[in-house]
Amino acid sequence: MKTKAIYFSSLILLIGACVPAKKYNDLVEREKKCSEELATYKNNSITNEGKAKDIEARYNVLLSEVSALRADTSKLGQDYRLIQAQYDKMVLQNLAYEKRLEQERNKGAQETGALQNDLEGKNVELQRKQDALNDLENELKAKQQLLEDREKRVNELEEMMQRKEDAIKLLKTKVASALRGFENKGLTVVEKNGKIYVSLEAKLLFNSGSTTVEPEGKKALIELAKVLEKETDLEVVVEGHTDTDKLVSTAHPKSNWELSVLRATAVVEIMTANTKVNPAILMAAGRSQFHPVDPNDKAKNRRIEVIISPNLNALFELINK
Repeated sequence: MKTKAIYFSSLILLIGACVPAKKYNDLVEREKKCSEELATYKNNSITNEGKAKDIEARYNVLLSEVSALRADTSKLGQDYRLIQAQYDKMVLQNLAYEKRLEQERNKGAQETGALQNDLEGKNVELQRKQDALNDLENELKAKQQLLEDREKRVNELEEMMQRKEDAIKLLKTKVASALRGFENKGLTVVEKNGKIYVSLEAKLLFNSGSTTVEPEGKKALIELAKVLEKETDLEVVVEGHTDTDKLVSTAHPKSNWELSVLRATAVVEIMTANTKVNPAILMAAGRSQFHPVDPNDKAKNRRIEVIISPNLNALFELINK
């Protein structure tokens, strides 16, 4: 502990010698804020991924239950028709026995008593079949109602998922249209996995090692933020990415982690300072060098990615009803 204290004291003196105190304190405060936002992003990312997986799993379960209910309903219908046929047959037999009993009424008390007992037994069996038929009819109605309820929930879920998908596609079109003038300057817009990915290469936004957004990049970020101004049911994550080259500096940023976070924060500040975009839907995070898009092209890996995804809370609430 003593050695660490000496180390940190030396580090603070060294930083104090190289960086004005106010600038250093600002950087420390920004790094702390970025770390907190990164932790929040990670938690939200895990939660959203869990929600999305849970929604998909529960959606598949609902489809499976609907299929099973359809099979059960078909089986109950077959059983119902079988019991109905047996019931009709018993009715005809009962009528035949009654007719025979009338014909044999004068042939003797013993034979008449036997027929009477047989008739009573048939009547008991007939009642049992009738009760079974009523039970199956009630169960069939209950299954049909359950099937209708499940199909209604599945339809609601499918409609909501389709609305989310259509909204994302429409937003992707708006974003691509707004940023069309930057397509050949290191900016791409793609849609995958239900999300919109706006990738801006570092050359469009920053000078080497810098966290200050250049004028051309600032224009692109403002245009993007203007598209998002009226969107409230979204989650927007701004991710900073670097290449694998290590930073050698006594001033901040001192590492690729810090550089990626500070660049993401700078982008968020540009978007919120120059438009009316809701800050509550934005999140800044740093990925450092660990998510390259092309291992053989460092320039492509040095980038900012703005990931736009729908808020799944309403969908998750529908699943939990």
